[in-house]
Amino acid sequence: MKPTGLLGIILIAIGIIALAYGGYTSFTTKENVAKLGPLEVNKQDEHRVPIGPILGGVCLAGGIVLLVAGNKRS
Repeated sequence: MKPTGLLGIILIAIGIIALAYGGYTSFTTKENVAKLGPLEVNKQDEHRVPIGPILGGVCLAGGIVLLVAGNKRS
């Protein structure tokens, strides 16, 4: 298989994963809710950073274009 076709398959896989997964947890924040003497109540929030569906779609479309272009040259 030519490198163009292989790169196309890799981009298609990345695009499908990006569209299916949607996001990942990137960081957790800790907030002090209440402090009563030696007792502290803290709250932890996980913030998701979305992987844009546009980026997944662009990878998918680019992979398809590379796969078709790689096969036409042969």
